[in-house]
Amino acid sequence: MNIFNTIRKETMDFTGKTAVIEGDSLLSYGRLFSCADMTASSLRGKGVARFHRVGLLCGDSIDYLTTSLAVLSLSAVIVPISPDQADSEIRDIIERISLDYLIFERGTYHEEGSEILPSEGLLKKELRMLKRDVPELSDSEYYRINPAFIRFSSGTTGASKGVVLSHEAILDRTDAADKGLRITSEDTVLWVLSMSFHFVVTILLFLRRAATIVLCGHGFPESLIEGITNHKGTFIYASPFHYNVLARSGLVSPRSLSNIRMTVSTAMKLPEAIAVQFSAKFGFELAEAYGIIEVGLPFLNLDAESRIRGSVGRPLPDYEVKIFKKDSDGVGEIYIKGKGMLDAYFSPWQIRKSILKKGWFKTGDLGRINSNGHLTIVGRKKDVINFVGMKVFPFEVESVLNEYPLVKESMVYGVSHPQYGQLPIARLVLKNGAASDLDLNDLRRFCYHKMSQYKVPKDFQVVDALPITASGKVKRENTPH
Repeated sequence: MNIFNTIRKETMDFTGKTAVIEGDSLLSYGRLFSCADMTASSLRGKGVARFHRVGLLCGDSIDYLTTSLAVLSLSAVIVPISPDQADSEIRDIIERISLDYLIFERGTYHEEGSEILPSEGLLKKELRMLKRDVPELSDSEYYRINPAFIRFSSGTTGASKGVVLSHEAILDRTDAADKGLRITSEDTVLWVLSMSFHFVVTILLFLRRAATIVLCGHGFPESLIEGITNHKGTFIYASPFHYNVLARSGLVSPRSLSNIRMTVSTAMKLPEAIAVQFSAKFGFELAEAYGIIEVGLPFLNLDAESRIRGSVGRPLPDYEVKIFKKDSDGVGEIYIKGKGMLDAYFSPWQIRKSILKKGWFKTGDLGRINSNGHLTIVGRKKDVINFVGMKVFPFEVESVLNEYPLVKESMVYGVSHPQYGQLPIARLVLKNGAASDLDLNDLRRFCYHKMSQYKVPKDFQVVDALPITASGKVKRENTPH
């Protein structure tokens, strides 16, 4: 089974239909597959073959899409890497996922040892390719599961992972998600999220159903407004940040979304203030979704009513949910099972059976289910901070802060924000006599050099000591999100 071949087969009657639009450029489904085939031929000529792990470091674009399809068509494995990540993070992914090849947009990575990827299938971007000499994996399970995709993530304790999805899992989770999204060839999807973090359940599903995808991420919000007005978009899949801009913008009238059949809010908890403002302006509710890279899209609030704002709805038909270890308010740990679950973690290697508990995945989130079966997420069991849908792990940020010469120790925690979800805030204990020498601008520059911009604390507070629990651990003050 190969997801690329499945998409091609399912859209064989739509070769002349527009598949993707980026500014003044558009590709039909026939041309999309032709571009993917040409790039695949170039990759094959460079040695890319089944099971090879291919990192893709490239901005959202038509070329990102066709190159991804080219890798999948060869039954090689895509490892998406965001250009917004710091150099140290990029190197970490390359090493921990043991990439066989890195395809990167010029200017996003050092070019030593790389060569141009020649392909008439690339429209605008100059992509380069670096072949790496890595040993063959010893774990036979990797080859057995027919891998297609590895999404790197970092745990709250700093332990790295890579969520491995097979072609079969992608097929299952896109089918499962579509029981809520109901994408058709009549849909024009307005896309503003990062393909490096959102791709499998969404982009591949949109292509399977022969929808038209309009890339609106560059030049936001004007590009999204253009997609609404000029391309008559019918479906928006975005974060609360994007919906907040639409609700506040004078360039978008209340009637502007009259063609939109569904607006899905994802990537972070939907703040009630944004939901209220959006509904008041446009006359309908946002549908809040709950997606997890290990699981897929198990929840979508299809009963979008003001009385159940804050809920992610009932589980979609192919999923089950249970709340374990409930407290007196019915809040407990959220476990989910269903179609399209992850096949493994790559680093360190763990197969699905050892990750799940009798088929159930422990999400790390806390929530409650009301009498009508609606799930409300009240917070994280872990200390992750959710900033505009991007996850910030305190341990990771603290490790960087503690490298700064004047810092003795640090603590990073999240503070709720009506637009951004949570803001990462840092408390610093300085070394003796360092208070007068601390230059916050220099500290920020140090952080920007070491990690992605979104992870850098938005405020620094110098304190004499960090709060400690009775057991001697640092007491964090994350607010629910």
